[in-house]
Amino acid sequence: MMSLNRMLAALLSAGSTVALAAPLHAQEAAPAAPDDQEVVVTAQRNNQTQVTRGGQVGVLGDQAAEDVPFQVRSYNEALILNQQPQTLGQVLENDPAVRMGYAYGNAAELFVIRGFPLFGDDISLNGLYGLTPRQLISPELYDRVQVLNGATAFLNGAAPGGSGIGGSVNLSSKRAGPRPLLRLTANWTSDSHFGGAFDFGRRFGEGDSFGVRINGAYRAGDVAIDDEFRRSAVLGGSLDYRSGPLSLSLDLAYQRVRVNMLRPKVFVGGLSVIPRVPAADANYAQPWSYTTLRDVFGMVRGSYEISDGVEIYAAFGARDGSEEGIYAGLTVTDPVTGAATGDGAFIPRTDNNESGQVGLRARFATGSVNHELNVGASVNWQVNRNAYDFFTGYATNLYNTPAVAQPGSAFFGGDLDNPFPIARNRLSSLYVSDTLSAFDDMVRLTLGLRHQNIRVRSYSYFGGAQSGEYDESRTTPVVGLVVKPAEGVSLYANRIEGLAQGPSAPVDPILVNPGEVFPPYKSVQYEFGGRISFGRINASLAFYQTRQPTALTRPVDPAVPAGPQIYTVDGRQRNRGVEFSVDGELARGLRLIAGGSINDAKLTRTPGGVNEGNEPVGVPDYYLNANLEWDLPFLPGATLTGRVVHTGSQQVNLANTLEIPSWTRVDLGARYVVPLSDRPLTLRFNVDNVAGERYWQSAYDSFLPALLQGQPRTFKLSASIDL
Repeated sequence: MMSLNRMLAALLSAGSTVALAAPLHAQEAAPAAPDDQEVVVTAQRNNQTQVTRGGQVGVLGDQAAEDVPFQVRSYNEALILNQQPQTLGQVLENDPAVRMGYAYGNAAELFVIRGFPLFGDDISLNGLYGLTPRQLISPELYDRVQVLNGATAFLNGAAPGGSGIGGSVNLSSKRAGPRPLLRLTANWTSDSHFGGAFDFGRRFGEGDSFGVRINGAYRAGDVAIDDEFRRSAVLGGSLDYRSGPLSLSLDLAYQRVRVNMLRPKVFVGGLSVIPRVPAADANYAQPWSYTTLRDVFGMVRGSYEISDGVEIYAAFGARDGSEEGIYAGLTVTDPVTGAATGDGAFIPRTDNNESGQVGLRARFATGSVNHELNVGASVNWQVNRNAYDFFTGYATNLYNTPAVAQPGSAFFGGDLDNPFPIARNRLSSLYVSDTLSAFDDMVRLTLGLRHQNIRVRSYSYFGGAQSGEYDESRTTPVVGLVVKPAEGVSLYANRIEGLAQGPSAPVDPILVNPGEVFPPYKSVQYEFGGRISFGRINASLAFYQTRQPTALTRPVDPAVPAGPQIYTVDGRQRNRGVEFSVDGELARGLRLIAGGSINDAKLTRTPGGVNEGNEPVGVPDYYLNANLEWDLPFLPGATLTGRVVHTGSQQVNLANTLEIPSWTRVDLGARYVVPLSDRPLTLRFNVDNVAGERYWQSAYDSFLPALLQGQPRTFKLSASIDL
């Protein structure tokens, strides 16, 4: 089989040929040049930051939001281009139901949706798990970032990383559109982070049946956090064919990310007070800390309409990923002086994943009832090769961090030079659903079942012998109802379950069971809500409740709370909440994306009743977001932007004796379109955290109480020209 690297080379070669040929064709019959005003108006319209209600709803395919009993919305590529985010987390800051943190150890973003984590391992690409980079995702490659709130075990299958109970995120690859595209972009981010990007798209052939889209970006330099260096290189391409009943697509991508001196999380251990927040741009990392992430991934997808209303579809993808880094952290021991104990580890890792899906959709009627039948199967294979070398501790300080020599090894496991498999996972499923609609589509009822099998094999770090295995199956149903009582009004309710591969105990010297893998567990969600569209405004309201088993760390001997710890899945968490969102054009040239969430999360069935009824760690009481754009009527081509992100207080430990306060961040920006030789040139200027506020952004952590500091004031400049 052709390797992904060779396939990528072939794709880029084909795309280059098309790129060279397209201008020659254009010279044969060049259209009349548009006037300057038309250039500005068209470019300003294409630059509008937008939210799309709807998207790919798992195995149900692309659906409008008003037709499904779930909350789903998508953020477009114009938002990514205009806001100049460097990671997926910076895109999802726009969503009123999502907040961002770091996962255990690495520069890995995780997302808290409805009070539950979504790990980077569980971000899907065009509907398939296991294909996206698992730690940091550069957003330049994607056309849409879609958020689906709530459990998705039926819609997407069990997430291979063991998260996604509160919601999912799906990335959609860019495709060639009906208009030719060649866009060049240059950008700068404070302190000294420079970069550039290109985006090329063409359709050709009879009826524009073939399409090619190639885009890439490179940026490198120090960011606004002192001495933190980031470098990212991404290259992606797609080929697609659409003609008659047949649709085919091929996507290939490469991403390489380097981060030096990543500002780490701050562990607070047994402190009785929260340390004051350091300067907004302070960095308490060590100079020897770094991470290098490299991923090559791709997928092929096809569908064929075998008869009127009957379609078969299939998709297959693969990812080859490698990580290597020396990660440093610190645990504060004196919250007044900032005295702390430092830690570090060298952890190499590689991942080889494959994912596939095949199914059939049929639309037919029985009397006055219409049906949308969907049957299929999916499978996901993952092999993780891993090793670790934990260093001895050292003295450091949160507020006046000394540079120390890299410590020596304290304990290690696995083959550091050539890591061997630590886990082999296979997640497979069979699913069937039927959406029944009646009364001119005013009532829609979705019923479905997915039978899922999760097989996990774990291996010892010491010699590679198999140390554990489980092979278990679960059936996860879905019931969803949509009622449309009036034009533009949609009411819905659902009962759906979440299914997650059991977590693995972190590798840590204080645990008596490091690396232990736990069996899968289910959650149950009930939700009801509604949507309304009037004019150019869309609004939605949702009420939900989810119950889920939870992992926690507790003393082996309750009488010795500071003694050896054990990682277990003994607890329960019950989350209730209300979500509201609104988007659209309030007046001509004035656009809004806004919303909020109220969270009531509680711990229940805790071991021995300890912490019973307390709030879980890192789940804010509420979120509020507002993003506004105003096209200035007195200055054609100019747009002012503003965003407010507000997050409520969060508990830092299970005992609820430590809490970080609520915080608010204000971002401002502007963009201006000017004609340049009949081509639109878009200039952008953004300032994130205008006030330079210092704040603890998140308290969520997958293991011990920890704090993540918010970003400092950050300036961004970019210029794009469409040729």
